[in-house]
Amino acid sequence: MSAFFTGMTRWTDRLIPHQLMNQPIPFNSPDHPSPTNNQRPINPNMKTTIKDNVLHIEIPLHTPRPSASGKTLTVASTNGNQPTEVKINGLPVFVGLNAYIKPER
Repeated sequence: MSAFFTGMTRWTDRLIPHQLMNQPIPFNSPDHPSPTNNQRPINPNMKTTIKDNVLHIEIPLHTPRPSASGKTLTVASTNGNQPTEVKINGLPVFVGLNAYIKPER
């Protein structure tokens, strides 16, 4: 191998053993903790309720800012899937929400 490649790693060097063997991640492993062991905090800015079997979501708007791709301008976001205080069958409902506008061209 030439000096050019010194210090570089192959992408397979970053994988953990079960990924190399194409096996599922064992539940409750450090790479895939159970939800009860790694609960995410509830987003205090998002309010969710169920009324008449309808999920209602309230989230504050922010000034338009570019999305990750830059194609749209987001005006509200949960920044990924977030747990809510609403529960169904004793389990928290997760919400992933992005509200956006398309910029004028």
